[in-house]
Amino acid sequence: MREKSLRLSILAGAAIAVAGAAMATARADMMTSVGKGEGEVAIVAWPGYVERGENDKAYDWVTGFEKETGCKVTVKIAATSDEMVSLMNGGGFDLVTASGDASLRLVAGGTVQEINTALVPNFGTIDPRLQNGPWHTVGGKHYGVPYQWGPNVLMYNADVFPNAPQSWDVVFKQMKLPDGKSNKGRVQAYSGPIYIADAALYLMHAKPELGIKNPYELSKEQFDATVDLLHAQRQIVQKYWGDSTAQMDDFVSEGVVAAPSWPYQVNQLRTGGKVKIGSTVPVEGATGWADTTMMHAQAPHPNCAYMWLKHSLDNDVQAGVAAYFGSVPVVPAACTGNALLGETGCASNGSANLSRLHFWQTPVADCGDERGKVCVPYKDWVSAYQAIQSGT
Repeated sequence: MREKSLRLSILAGAAIAVAGAAMATARADMMTSVGKGEGEVAIVAWPGYVERGENDKAYDWVTGFEKETGCKVTVKIAATSDEMVSLMNGGGFDLVTASGDASLRLVAGGTVQEINTALVPNFGTIDPRLQNGPWHTVGGKHYGVPYQWGPNVLMYNADVFPNAPQSWDVVFKQMKLPDGKSNKGRVQAYSGPIYIADAALYLMHAKPELGIKNPYELSKEQFDATVDLLHAQRQIVQKYWGDSTAQMDDFVSEGVVAAPSWPYQVNQLRTGGKVKIGSTVPVEGATGWADTTMMHAQAPHPNCAYMWLKHSLDNDVQAGVAAYFGSVPVVPAACTGNALLGETGCASNGSANLSRLHFWQTPVADCGDERGKVCVPYKDWVSAYQAIQSGT
């Protein structure tokens, strides 16, 4: 993330912290020691983030943890950040692998608790650029442990595109593709309201006169222009995807040839071999995610949860997740010495793209520089995107 984006994110985080201050008393006191495990840890996670070898025997960073700690791992897979927030607000879970468009909402709502990093002895192995990320650090307090990061890539059918698309315009504008056919009905968009940022990022380059500097901090004029683009995009979109497995099926059997996606789908489709797949970060850059393992304010198994936080930063775990999902470890040392990831795995997964990414963050009304700037808040993103998807 660019330094300016980091500074602006910090301002956004501070604003949310103020909004959530009144609810802080709902949180449990920060733990000062880790005791005997309770026998279980319940995690809300993205697909591919908590694997026990059921999908591929080579990828298992759960079984060993369970044997070592006696903490049985249960996982609830979530498809979107909004689903993660809803599940955590409902309670009953210990941990969540939250992206930046969810993490600050969880902090502001008092849903997650401060993490005592002294109880995570390998916290210092995390990339210094991510240790105090504003998507999990508020008022100098850590509300989670970084897990993985990566880009929202442009995935494409390499038989249709002999060369990687250079711009996101292939999913935003109706056009003839290299195979001579229109892209109408052959491209997808992401189903979450945070996708508005992807459109804003495209307009930063396509319409510089709008003056968009941060795709998560939009004035009313900038927001309206972005929404207009997305309404127009709806005419060519085959589906708004929210399920990674369903999106992979769409590329295999439904004629979809280009879409925003995660490295996870790219890796899975390449392994399956049913369709020739490519992925790229186009000239405009991309949105991205820096995911954080956060602990529920009323976690039912806090000792096992802290044991998992420590385990999550183990080099082999970090490398295994990165190899399976196509992400980048938050622990740089994990990029070497692991057979699954390989010596070039981090580079292949985009470790050099950090400066080209705008990590997901929750849009807030109080945003911008020291002079003050009023931006469109997330609740308006939600209602606008619902209207876009429904065609109203």
